[in-house]
Amino acid sequence: MDRLLVNVPFLEPVRIKSIIDSPLKPKLLEMGLVSGQELRILFKAPFGDPIAIEVGDYVLSLRLDEARLVEVVS
Repeated sequence: MDRLLVNVPFLEPVRIKSIIDSPLKPKLLEMGLVSGQELRILFKAPFGDPIAIEVGDYVLSLRLDEARLVEVVS
């Protein structure tokens, strides 16, 4: 099932399907968010933005606007 990263529950492992075209796409790819990469959401800030995600063996912080560009599959 395809969905956006912002809709994934805490700690559920998912794989990146694609990054939606936008001016932020090159930045997300440079951060290691490439197709097939496994990730999971670790934390959300008190008002939900930003979120911390585990990507491989490191942790990234993403704004919700950035997370809305990441299509994932279970």
